[in-house]
Amino acid sequence: MGGGQLGLLVGMALAFAAWFGGFGAFLLVAALGGIGFAIGRALDQGMDGPELRRILDGIADRRR
Repeated sequence: MGGGQLGLLVGMALAFAAWFGGFGAFLLVAALGGIGFAIGRALDQGMDGPELRRILDGIADRRR
């Protein structure tokens, strides 16, 4: 899937979320989409599961 097609799908998902769920749903979909993109990108670049888990645990510890 090319970048244009992916952008179209993301835009449509955000538009549906905003239309049916309001601005809060729009922000939630955008945030979860960004997190999913970052995790997928990390896995594509060769990061394994335990390494990704260690990074996510470090982020969670900083928020406490």
